Amino acid sequence: MRGPALVLVLLLAAACGSTPPKPAPGGGKYYADDGPPERVPDDVAAIPDAVPRDEPYHRYANRPYTVFGRTYVPLVNDDAYRERGLASWYGRKFHGQKTSSGEVYDMFAMTAAHKTLPIPSYAKVTNLKDGRSVVVRVNDRGPFHEGRVIDLSYAAAAKLGIAGPGSGPVEVERVFARDAMRLASSAPPSAPVPAAPLPAPAPPPGPAPAGTAPPVVTALVQAPLPKPATVETPVVDREPGGLYLQLGAFSSAENAVAFRDRVAGELPWLHEPIEVAGAGALHRVRLGPYRTREEAEAIADKIRRTLDLAPLITPARPATR
Repeated sequence: MRGPALVLVLLLAAACGSTPPKPAPGGGKYYADDGPPERVPDDVAAIPDAVPRDEPYHRYANRPYTVFGRTYVPLVNDDAYRERGLASWYGRKFHGQKTSSGEVYDMFAMTAAHKTLPIPSYAKVTNLKDGRSVVVRVNDRGPFHEGRVIDLSYAAAAKLGIAGPGSGPVEVERVFARDAMRLASSAPPSAPVPAAPLPAPAPPPGPAPAGTAPPVVTALVQAPLPKPATVETPVVDREPGGLYLQLGAFSSAENAVAFRDRVAGELPWLHEPIEVAGAGALHRVRLGPYRTREEAEAIADKIRRTLDLAPLITPARPATR
């Protein structure tokens, strides 16, 4: 199933990334330790799709991360993206737990987990068997099960027709705020809500004419559609504490800047600035701050393999530019 980002650091931010769940014995429909809600609401099919809008990218959830020995580099751009593969879904086991974005997972919201699409971003997912499609908001990492390209919320999977089978072939297309009108105009009409008859009114005073039955009045009652979930992405500001990765220290500010620029050019996967921080007579070239040692070590390990350079993990300290 799905999993959070940043090695073990964002792995603990989302429930799916911890231990890969075991398939149900005998090739069941969903994972043995997960499944649909205890009671499926009648109006799941009427839950509205996510509406693409412009949102700032999450600071931590888009850093490179490693899960089960494989490193992923999330996209941090507005490029088009399209892929085909198997979609899966996750449900009650993770309901109420935090996702990679820090938001709480709601299996009845139109959301999804993806390995590299930015957090947050939006995707149109189309069932290749019958052409049904939904629009979801990507706010989590995963799935890390081999061959799966996206992990849908239970509601999204139910609307797409793959909640029962457990998985299905799909096409995933990234969509943007500029596509909202086009998506709305191409969306199929919602399934009709059955009309509910009102109780018959009391018969009028006096006997009814012979051979006639009391009149019965029936009215159509349109049930209200469920409101879309309101979610906000927490954008984390620079923290005074935490850990830094020191790539080098120089007595000359000029040499520090030159080293920073060279390193930045050799790390195209790094989507965060490398800073030169001056403290006393030294000018330190560093990255951060990182919230945990696991997070810092994950980035340090990738830098080591890319540059043959061993970053030093240091605590935050006051610095002047």
